Amino acid sequence: MPEHTAPAFMGVWLTSSDVPAIAATIGVYLLACWIHQRCRRNPLANPVAIAVLLLTGLLKLAGIPYQAYFEHARLIHFLLGPAIVALAVPLHRQLHKLREAFVPLVFGLLAGSCVAVVSAVAIAVLFGCQPATVASLAPKSVTAAIGMLISAKVGGMPALTAAIVIATGISGAVMGTFVLGVLGIRRDDARGFAIGVAAHGIGTARAFQISEEAGAFAGLGMAMNGTISALVLPFVLPMVIAHVA
Repeated sequence: MPEHTAPAFMGVWLTSSDVPAIAATIGVYLLACWIHQRCRRNPLANPVAIAVLLLTGLLKLAGIPYQAYFEHARLIHFLLGPAIVALAVPLHRQLHKLREAFVPLVFGLLAGSCVAVVSAVAIAVLFGCQPATVASLAPKSVTAAIGMLISAKVGGMPALTAAIVIATGISGAVMGTFVLGVLGIRRDDARGFAIGVAAHGIGTARAFQISEEAGAFAGLGMAMNGTISALVLPFVLPMVIAHVA
């Protein structure tokens, strides 16, 4: 087969059925994890960020539109739900600490959720963004599935929301432990909860690399932030956007 037809053949193969697309996704992530290991688990070599870059390059090389790829890789997206539910297992092992720290966690959740939304809206308004863009950026710290629904509900662009959510998760996973270390926060429960609230699922994956306790509290922070955002933001954001627009 001539060399110049290889990308075209790759594109046809990847979109021929669900199996190639899923296999490519898993393979790219495993390669990203190997690179992360070779870099001695340096936070800058975040496997999710590396996998996104590799998969983007692969789709670009093969000339595959993202929507065509996503149609065949939906199973990966579907499995996000069971994966989030499975976070209840390590959290159950930390119930005794959860009861002791319930009040601080609630205040931490409220502070983290408010800062995440206010900072996004303030930056968007400062740069003169349109109301639709402001609405898209506001749920940046909520896990993608919930954030996209909130964005659509308040007049935002779900595709833009998905992109900024991923960027927020990666940046939180890369810089979160460093920032918390500078602030002198050493407890794994506090570190994990903060990362989960700020950086949702990608941050939670990073928190599990710290310890199971940090990962469990990160999962809790992600779930609580998603829940409170889904309940509050669809009512509050339209009023805020109308006021600043």
